[in-house]
Amino acid sequence: MAETRSRNVCVFAGSRPGVSPGFRLAARGLVEEVARRGLGLVFGGGNVGLMNEVAERGLALGVPVVGVIPENLVRREAAHRGLTELLVVSDMLERKALMAKRSDVFVAIPGGIGTYDEIFEMLTWRQLRVHAKPCGVLNVEGYFQPLLDLVQNAVRCGFLAAEQAKLLHVETEPSCLLGRLFADLAD
Repeated sequence: MAETRSRNVCVFAGSRPGVSPGFRLAARGLVEEVARRGLGLVFGGGNVGLMNEVAERGLALGVPVVGVIPENLVRREAAHRGLTELLVVSDMLERKALMAKRSDVFVAIPGGIGTYDEIFEMLTWRQLRVHAKPCGVLNVEGYFQPLLDLVQNAVRCGFLAAEQAKLLHVETEPSCLLGRLFADLAD
């Protein structure tokens, strides 16, 4: 008998909480929408910052929560030990590859350079047809607007096709973002 698995949303999130309470509320809201849809979560495995908000809210709602964390970050980011599953990998490259394998769609919420790296790596893989999984950002309080402006500048300057820029879905509400991502996945 073939194994079936639930669909998983990979959430790339900051290892810090950010200065606005709206960032934490948005992280929780995204996870609540994941729970409403009967989906699972994959995230960076830390018990700090917005990553911890994602994990704790998911666990409280009974969502399967899978963390993927490199060995060198286990102590530094204090790996979350209460997850459904914690996968410790050798490095960041293996982390992203395993997160991609275990996920159906990718969502970035506010975070720093690591969050940008992760969502852009998945977007690049989609552009190169390494995978066909949709990518999006939850643009909380306009957090991602400067990044989105940079993407549009790349289009204006001829370094990115407009169709490729459209591969990054942008919404301000979790239900709208997940709706668009899963509609894209079905296409």
